[in-house]
Amino acid sequence: MTRRIDLRSDTVTRPTPAMYKAMAEAELGDDVLGDDPTVHKLEEAAAAKLGKEAGLFVPSGSMANNIAIKTHTKPGDEALFDWEAHSLCMEVGGPAALAGVLTRQFRSPGGVPDVDEIAAAIRPETLHSPGTRLLVLENTHNRLGGAIIPLDVHRHLFSLAKETGMMVHVDGARLFNAAVATGTPASEFAAQADSVSFCLSKGLGCPVGSLLCGTRDFVERARRVRKLFGGGMRQAGILAACGVVALETMIERLADDHSNAKRLAMGIHGLPGTCVDVEAVATNMVYLTTTGSAKPIEDKLAERGVLCIATSPKRIRLVTHKDVSAADIEEAIEVFRLTINI
Repeated sequence: MTRRIDLRSDTVTRPTPAMYKAMAEAELGDDVLGDDPTVHKLEEAAAAKLGKEAGLFVPSGSMANNIAIKTHTKPGDEALFDWEAHSLCMEVGGPAALAGVLTRQFRSPGGVPDVDEIAAAIRPETLHSPGTRLLVLENTHNRLGGAIIPLDVHRHLFSLAKETGMMVHVDGARLFNAAVATGTPASEFAAQADSVSFCLSKGLGCPVGSLLCGTRDFVERARRVRKLFGGGMRQAGILAACGVVALETMIERLADDHSNAKRLAMGIHGLPGTCVDVEAVATNMVYLTTTGSAKPIEDKLAERGVLCIATSPKRIRLVTHKDVSAADIEEAIEVFRLTINI
C-alpha cells in the first residue's frame, strides 16, 4: 500500500476544511480573563447540547475528568470507578495524585455497570470510613469495546446517588456515539449526572479540546481547578472555533463510523487464531482477541499500511472515524485476511 489506513484511534483525525476556515476567522480574546467570545460560544453550545447550565473548555478529556473529580470531592473522600475506567487506568493516577481520593472499583459486565455491586459499595462517612462521595461512569466505555450504558441504568444509578448523597460524573468522551447509536439525545444521558465531560478531539474530529458541563456553580468552581491544573488558555478561540463547527456538523455522521466498525468486525471475524465478538460492536470500536501474541500482528499490519494498537498481549483495538471511509474498511479487511492467513 502507498498510504495508511489509521485505525489506532479516533484521536488521529484531521480538522475539516470548515474547521480550518473557522480557525482563521475566529474572533479572539483572552479566555483566562474571560473575554474570548468564541470560547463563550462553544461553552454555551456544549451546555445547551447536554441540557446543562454551563460548560468549561479544557485542553483534554483527562483534564476534564480530573477537574470534575477534584471539584466534586475533598481529599480523603471515596470515589467509585469501574475496574477498566479510563479515568482510573489511563490518566496517570490523577484521582489519587490530583484529588487525593480513595478509589474503589466495581465491575461492568459487557460495559454495563453492576448496579447491585455499586449499591453494596456505598459507605457513609463515619469516624472510621471516608464516605463515598462520587460515582464515575464512562459512556461509551473505551476498554470494554465502546459499549453503551443504557439510559435506564443511568437513571437507576443517579437515583441511587441522590438517595445516598453521592455526586455522579460521566466521562462521556464518546457520549455522542452513544446518543447516535441509541437515538437518544445526549441531554437525556446528561440529565442523569451532576457533571459530564465529552471530547471534541475524538469522533467529532477537532484537533484539541474537551468540554466539562454542569451547573453554573459547579463550572465556576471547576474553572478555578482548571487554573490550578495549568489548563488556562489565552486566545483559545482558535481551537474553540473547531468545536463550534463540530457540534453543528459532526455529530450525526458518527453513524457512518458505527456502520464501518460493524462491517470491519464482520469482515475479520473467523480469521485463524483470532476472535471478534461481532454482536458486541455497538459504536466505533472493534476488539480482536488473538490466541498468540498480538504485537507481531500489529507490526505486520503496519507494514502493509493498516495501523492499529495491541492494547494487551492478546488483544488488538481498531477504531473507526471520519478519516476512514467505507472503501478503506474493505481494503483493511483484505489486508487483515492476507496478514493473518500467512
